[in-house]
Amino acid sequence: METKKDILWRTYLIYIGMLVFGICIFAKALYIQRVEGTYWKSLSDSLHLEYREMDAERGTIYSEDGRMLSSSIPFFDIYLDFGAEGIQEKNGERFKQHLDSLSYHLAYILGEKSPEYYKRELLDVFDRRDRYHLLYKNIGFGQYQALRNISFIQKNKNKNGFIFVEKEKRLNPFGELAKRTIGLSREYLDEGGKLISTNVGLEKTYDSLLKGVTGKRLVRRVAGGAFVPVEGSEIEPENGKDIITTIDVNIQDLAEQALLKVMSENECTNGTCIVMEVKTGKIKAIANLGRQPDGSYKEDFNYAITRSEPGSTFKLMTMLAALEDQYINLNTQVNIEGGKWNFSGRTVWDSERHHRTQVTYQQAFELSSNVGMAKLAVNYYYNNPTKFIAHLQRLNLHKPTGIDLVGESKPIIPGPASPNWSNVALPWMSFGYNLSISPLQTLSVYNAIANGGKMMRPYLVNAVMKDGKVIQSFSPTRLNDSICSRSTLQQLQACLEGVVTNGTAKGLQSPYFTFAGKTGTAMVANGNKGYTEHIYQASFAGYFPAHDPKYSCIVVIKNKPHALRYYGALIAGPVFKEIASKLFTVDADLYATFRHRQMKDTTPVEWKGSTRDFSVIAKKMNTRMSDSSRSSAWSAVKQEAAGLSAHAWTNASGTMPDVKGFGLKDALDLLEQLQLQVIAYGKGKVLTQSIQAGLPIQKGQTVYLNLTQPID
Repeated sequence: METKKDILWRTYLIYIGMLVFGICIFAKALYIQRVEGTYWKSLSDSLHLEYREMDAERGTIYSEDGRMLSSSIPFFDIYLDFGAEGIQEKNGERFKQHLDSLSYHLAYILGEKSPEYYKRELLDVFDRRDRYHLLYKNIGFGQYQALRNISFIQKNKNKNGFIFVEKEKRLNPFGELAKRTIGLSREYLDEGGKLISTNVGLEKTYDSLLKGVTGKRLVRRVAGGAFVPVEGSEIEPENGKDIITTIDVNIQDLAEQALLKVMSENECTNGTCIVMEVKTGKIKAIANLGRQPDGSYKEDFNYAITRSEPGSTFKLMTMLAALEDQYINLNTQVNIEGGKWNFSGRTVWDSERHHRTQVTYQQAFELSSNVGMAKLAVNYYYNNPTKFIAHLQRLNLHKPTGIDLVGESKPIIPGPASPNWSNVALPWMSFGYNLSISPLQTLSVYNAIANGGKMMRPYLVNAVMKDGKVIQSFSPTRLNDSICSRSTLQQLQACLEGVVTNGTAKGLQSPYFTFAGKTGTAMVANGNKGYTEHIYQASFAGYFPAHDPKYSCIVVIKNKPHALRYYGALIAGPVFKEIASKLFTVDADLYATFRHRQMKDTTPVEWKGSTRDFSVIAKKMNTRMSDSSRSSAWSAVKQEAAGLSAHAWTNASGTMPDVKGFGLKDALDLLEQLQLQVIAYGKGKVLTQSIQAGLPIQKGQTVYLNLTQPID
């Protein structure tokens, strides 16, 4: 009996204990649900929901006339959430009703795969209830719009299961044109999976304006570790602002084509060309080309803002100092000793051998005599070199120009306190060695000479726009009201004109227009190899027209080792002249000063043009015309004894037609049908064309036509 009571007591105790434990669990669950529920729900959501950044649409970079230089194109990835309400409701009945139509539209819009393939794929993923299935990557905006208009997607907004993830790709519509200056906007994942952005050029300088304000999107974690966007939870990004540059696409194209032509012919290593508007400092073109391992050229580095020894173009600064201090005038005599002068254990050589001795300083400058400039520096500044350096500082050559490009080199102008200063430092500086400045800095000084002594800050951006409205504009900035006296300025202008008419650039002068400038040839070191490979840097800096200039320009080209042609007048000068020649014929302001040469028409008595036009002309002139053109749109017509004889004119598809002999109207019609850009100068019939007939052509390529006016 006692044993039974003991067992019952223990049983009751266990029962009571379990009852109490159950009541505690129930009470705790009730407490969690009623009191702590909000907290635990938010904690659960925080483990499955998170905000992710949405990049804003990057702003567009435009040329001065409104043409796109760099823009973002939207692309989309398509995902399907087969757990979405619109797909799974009524056991997927609605989805299955639209399956055939959906498969057909996917095949039609996306291409590549058949409707049957998409149907099998959709059914397979539907059965698995995949929450984040990748359907297609990188569709264009047109395809995206077409997909959004599909009936099933349109009628089941926010629950159709289709997820469109927008991305963007940065494109340069003009390809390599000014690519290094415009810049690149690139992104990549580093080893740790972190997204890294690498921008250069204007893309980097104005990145904070172009990229806009990042938005946010709420995403939900689903099976497989994927994240699905939560519809309607986006915090929209603020799109980036647009940049209006000073670049003129036509001048940029001229500069690049002229630079590429000379560099290709001479297998040059790298080169740059800058065209600046004299009165404002606007950069109208800035070309940078580097030779690639396969022998091609591309915009791989911004050589325009990279320092190097300038060579003889620096002699302008030496003359400016001496003329401004009134130590000399242009008629002051100097003995250049046949182009060889020994000083302090070193020999100064003129680059071209001659037997000249007693000359004026103007003649020494026109001859580009290193001896003449070295003697000038030694005679007047050797005991006070800081006075010479002070002139360079007044020209702002001791600091970057401040152009709106990140990465501009800091110049090197040594002084007596510099560790590399020596007895020969000053004379070597006088002709452009023993110091380093960028081509843009050199051009800034030449531009100031062209601009009546007023030095302008070079700049690349006219305005910042948002939603089509200008929110910030940039005006020309004058850095120095006068870099020298009026007398010095006039003498320097005479020197630069003399280089072209009497000096080292005499072979470059044109009978049609005037320009002024200075050649330069500098031997440059090649790393540890020093000067043993005889690598020369050719340059030409100047402006045009010589009187009342509109543009200034500098060309700097680094030649290959042991090049046969390396002088500034032979390598850089022709680039300058070609740019000036073409600008004189297409720029209305310059064209007014262009001196046209009268030419007789030596082309055969044959006309080319529209077949229909020839028929109308023959009929109105009551002239018999035999026509074997077989209804061709274009004909070539010859004068014969019995009248006119026409035969069909054709051109092979995808190649450049021979438009020599065409009138401008017909040439434009034909070439624009081939989607070529045409720039023509002159009048009459086409005499020459820049792209040889028969060569392959590309959409958007520019062809220059030269027309001649016949003389009776």
